[in-house]
Amino acid sequence: MIFTETKLKGAFIVDLELKQDSRGFFARTFCINEFEAHGLKSTIAQCNVSFNHKQGTLRGMHYQTPPSQETKLVRCIHGAIYDVIIDLRPESPTYLSYIGVELTAENRRGLYIPDRFAHGFQTLTDDTEVMYQMGDFYAPEYSTGYRYDDPAFGIVWPLPISEISEKDLAWNLFEQKNIGTLAGR
Repeated sequence: MIFTETKLKGAFIVDLELKQDSRGFFARTFCINEFEAHGLKSTIAQCNVSFNHKQGTLRGMHYQTPPSQETKLVRCIHGAIYDVIIDLRPESPTYLSYIGVELTAENRRGLYIPDRFAHGFQTLTDDTEVMYQMGDFYAPEYSTGYRYDDPAFGIVWPLPISEISEKDLAWNLFEQKNIGTLAGR
């Protein structure tokens, strides 16, 4: 695997090293030793899949709070997504900054997301399937999020939103959840 750190410290793009022959290729998508060698958490508590019918579907911006913070390794295994993460670590120089990465079945790219990051994505094609390896178990009592269009983050999505859940539309804005903290950033 090839690990490339993004501008958000601790978040990595994980590209595959393909071993190719006349049959096709073989590649590792996860290795505890390689993840630990890059200082990344290597625990996998569960794996999830998300299937999305329509191009423009948006899911996010989700995260879990302590004591159930999640690391994630996300790959698009059918179709394409614009995957977005937001740094929610107040001590980080990139606090409240985001990046977007195109993950597709063709580029086979993964995105490693540290805990204390919000995560969401928009589908770029119909019939998109996304695979998640999660570093902690889903804990609904610690699950929360921010709105996809929150001005505190300024995320620019590539397409108009075609589908979004009522739950994702109902998340508070950053300012509403964190009254008084914006002045110190």
